[in-house]
Amino acid sequence: MGATTMFAAVSLDGFIADDNDEVGPLFDWYYNGDTDSTFSDEERVFNTTPQTAEFLKHSVDVACIVQGRRLFDITNGWEGRPAAGDHVFVVTHEPPAEWEHTDTAPFTFVTEGVEKAIELAREYAGDRDISVTPGDVGGQALRHGLIDRVVLNLVPVVFGTGRSYFGTGPMAEPAVFDDPTEIVQGKRVTHLLFDRSR
Repeated sequence: MGATTMFAAVSLDGFIADDNDEVGPLFDWYYNGDTDSTFSDEERVFNTTPQTAEFLKHSVDVACIVQGRRLFDITNGWEGRPAAGDHVFVVTHEPPAEWEHTDTAPFTFVTEGVEKAIELAREYAGDRDISVTPGDVGGQALRHGLIDRVVLNLVPVVFGTGRSYFGTGPMAEPAVFDDPTEIVQGKRVTHLLFDRSR
């Protein structure tokens, strides 16, 4: 079985977006270099430093994504094309009534909660990794003990308030991670990879 990973750009004070869901300078590092790189969608090309491109190549090689309805709505489901991997499992109370890509997009809407969505994603992925988007969905998965790895793409900016990388809510006990297994310095981003202590 592959790893279940949380991956996102994050501010120094732990936010993945501001209070209005704007990412501000958090994504600037995707376009501040001269090396082309992509996730699974080869039409979405980033221009990063060589170090960042190499890091992305192996850290975002996932079969599918588990995400929440908020991100789905903000991005309009990336117009029916997964940002990474081959399939997206969207945790939602109710699937969208009308979405122009419903019949063609590799998206599954899961109404039974985060645990069920990750179970379906794991079945889909087999031995490959899956990605769970940070925020409330990722935080719930962490609280259920379902996250194996956390990737922080740490950007030198402070928001003050916003959407927390780990969502909100109490932990039954601290989630402990090992020392970083990888630290890669890009341009205005530091990539940090942590595996959970088991």
